[in-house]
Amino acid sequence: MQKNDLIEVICVSLGTNGEGIASYDGCTVFVPYLLPGEKAAVRVLKRKDNIVYGKAEEILVPAEDRVRPQCPVFYRCGGCRLQHMRYRSQLRFKTELVQNALRKIAGIDLKAEPCEKSEKEYGYRNKLQLPVGVVNGKNAVGFYAERTHRIVKTDECPIHPAWSKDLIAALYRFMDKCGLDGYDEETGKGQIRHIIVREVKNQYLITLVSTVGEIKGIDYFYYLLDGIFREYSFFLSVDTARDNVVLKEPPRLLKGKPFYEATEGDIVFEAGASTFLQVNEGVRGKLYERAAALFSQEDVVIDCYAGGGLLTAMLAKKCKRAYGIEIVPEASACAESLKRRNGLGNMVNVCGKVEEKLAAILSQEKDAVLLFDPPRAGVDRNILKGVLGHAPRKIVMISCNPSTLARDVGILTGKLTENERGELVKTENGDTMYEISLVQPFDMFPQTRHVETLVELVRRDR
Repeated sequence: MQKNDLIEVICVSLGTNGEGIASYDGCTVFVPYLLPGEKAAVRVLKRKDNIVYGKAEEILVPAEDRVRPQCPVFYRCGGCRLQHMRYRSQLRFKTELVQNALRKIAGIDLKAEPCEKSEKEYGYRNKLQLPVGVVNGKNAVGFYAERTHRIVKTDECPIHPAWSKDLIAALYRFMDKCGLDGYDEETGKGQIRHIIVREVKNQYLITLVSTVGEIKGIDYFYYLLDGIFREYSFFLSVDTARDNVVLKEPPRLLKGKPFYEATEGDIVFEAGASTFLQVNEGVRGKLYERAAALFSQEDVVIDCYAGGGLLTAMLAKKCKRAYGIEIVPEASACAESLKRRNGLGNMVNVCGKVEEKLAAILSQEKDAVLLFDPPRAGVDRNILKGVLGHAPRKIVMISCNPSTLARDVGILTGKLTENERGELVKTENGDTMYEISLVQPFDMFPQTRHVETLVELVRRDR
């Protein structure tokens, strides 16, 4: 079997990215957008030893779970991977994804709860982030193709609300009328690099990332935005560096309010342009409610990577005391405002790195329990070592990355230990300090391969 050969395969399972997996002539064949049970004619794109990567040229026998994608650029865009799959199957895939990560990475073989569904299968995202560049000599707004910085031009995105289509059209109109160019990564030319929009309960925080500090014709853009959004703020972030970091510094407010207020349950909170909020409001409510239910009135909880403090506040409402550690000053300021607005005297906000602040709080609050909600990279190994030294009674983890979640849980349960070279290896006879009492996936990101997971670890009695 060589490159460009055409072979017929039957898909038997799905990989971690949602790609189909088949066998052919002793090789494992990976084919994007192929579903279990489907027979397909596949073009071989690459072969390395007994691993083959292919492209489906024709679906000869489709699966019952195959549906028509809503997005016209689905097969070219790198954002979604599962629009061709019926939603009930997406939920099943994500449950298995979490279970498989725990088993393969950490040697933990257990059954996860069924993935909690999103009430909205489309139009659920409250944050839009679009690169702006040049394709074939013309301005292009869209999303990156997978594993590239090649922009796939699009006029709308079905997983975002209807306002996203109007915004994209307004941005094109603004740039064309005012003679502004998208950013060219190869030459470094062009004024407009990204546009970012965060929705907070029908209020919008819009950030334009530009290579210049003064945008020609910006009042015209305000005029166009006025026709789309009833209430919005506009920020400018200047970036001239030749790298891929989208926001290096806090953006500068040009129009509107620096923060917007909203309510979640009985908590009044604020969010700014750089404040982290979960992108699916409906699933966020389910996740936070379930997480808070894992703690009791007597608990002192330390919420690590606390963002704008919404979950910290929910914990403070229920528990004896709640600390929130957050590195982003704007988010920590929002948490402090939230504390005042809700009269939460037992909520303590700490601005700084978790690795620098956690140990001191644990020394002060010796019976504290922990909640981790880290970025995709997971929790630093040294933080986990320190946590094991304090041995808190309970640890709750929220993660958007099954791989790093499995690694971190493996360390905490003793299923993964360091060898003499500092590498993590599986062990059967490690010191198992914690046992897992809950693994609950939540579909925060329908139509994509991503999944949010809640895990509860309880210290074993000794």
